[in-house]
Amino acid sequence: MPDPRRATPRTDQVLADDRLREATGRLGADLVKQSVTRALERCRTGEVAPADVADVAVATLPASATELRRVVNATGVVVHTNLGRAPLSSAAVHALAAAAGSTDIELDLDTGRRGRRGRSALSALSRAVPEAEATHVVNNGAAALALVACALASGREVVVARGELVEIGDGFRIPELLESVGARLREVGTTNRVRLADYAEAVDDHTAFVLKVHPSNFVVRGFTSTVPVKELAELPVPVVADIGSGLLRPHPRLPDEPSAAGTLAAGAALVTASGDKLLGGPQCGLLLGRAALVERLRRHPVARALRVDKLTLAALEATLTGPPAPVVRALEASAAELLSRAERITAALVDVGAETVLSEAAVGGGGAPEVTLPSAAVALPPGLARPLRLGDPAVVGRVEHGRLLLDLVAVPPEEDELLVHAVRRQAGPTQGSPCT
Repeated sequence: MPDPRRATPRTDQVLADDRLREATGRLGADLVKQSVTRALERCRTGEVAPADVADVAVATLPASATELRRVVNATGVVVHTNLGRAPLSSAAVHALAAAAGSTDIELDLDTGRRGRRGRSALSALSRAVPEAEATHVVNNGAAALALVACALASGREVVVARGELVEIGDGFRIPELLESVGARLREVGTTNRVRLADYAEAVDDHTAFVLKVHPSNFVVRGFTSTVPVKELAELPVPVVADIGSGLLRPHPRLPDEPSAAGTLAAGAALVTASGDKLLGGPQCGLLLGRAALVERLRRHPVARALRVDKLTLAALEATLTGPPAPVVRALEASAAELLSRAERITAALVDVGAETVLSEAAVGGGGAPEVTLPSAAVALPPGLARPLRLGDPAVVGRVEHGRLLLDLVAVPPEEDELLVHAVRRQAGPTQGSPCT
């Protein structure tokens, strides 16, 4: 019998297929050639017919030129750090596309001269928090605090309560962050209690500022006391408040979460925060406060190393000026609305053992650690957890009490049908009704 390998087409013949030529312009030659090579190997083993090699190569092309996978967040954690924190709004996504090419990021089109970098994003942030005299943006929340310490406290002291020397995630700690840029820490109070007198006794000519850190990922209960920003502002040095979560204005569901507006109104000289948590925008660090201090930060040499790119500025502006971001929508979703959606999805998946259950969701992202959000979920057999994670798109839920729960609080309503199809692909033949 003739050797079937002799009929295997040449690589260049397969690559000449119009579909693969189009994909080369979208994905790059290397990724397309990898798919073709794998299809040819299967042809040589007899698994794929020679005439089908191009079809198989096209079918196995990656969806994009990045290995990052799209994930449906059905965990019940609104701001999930492992899933990239805040998903962007459609307005922010469109802004990213507009900013991907050449833009007027540092050009005044009217005069033809150099313009202020990120001027429209900074203006949008100032409009959102008019309590701030000036604003600046760096590449994440930790960078914002590091820049403040580097510009204002290098070689000087920062007074901070012992109970606020927090670890912010992945082993990074506030004390080490501040000391790494040359600041010296002056700890006051005890782990559980601090008084205004403790701060007043520590402040002297060596003090650069008093630091107030919101312990946004834990809560200390019992015999405790802290000093609010309003009282700290009476001291003869600036108060810098790291509010962490990026809440710009108070939210009724998060009564204990400090906001930038409220903290500035209470007398803070500077506020630092993250843009990719409760604000719902891209990863960035927000700096808001007194104009003279913000200008010192902006002009410091380290500020250049922490500068954000045009994509971040575009997404931040669109988040501030556009429709509510997905995080904001999730925080405002009613339990009744979520339950109704869960019941419709369950009806479409009843033949695979789906049930509707009430659920308790979390804010996540190092914010509002004791706040629970009333939610609803679709319960499925736990054996579907791994297949759904490995599907396209990946669906990540949580296994609880022997059931896989797909919590809907962080799943946009427009993705309900997508969720049904994802479960269908992993659960087997369809018998149920559509999700309508």
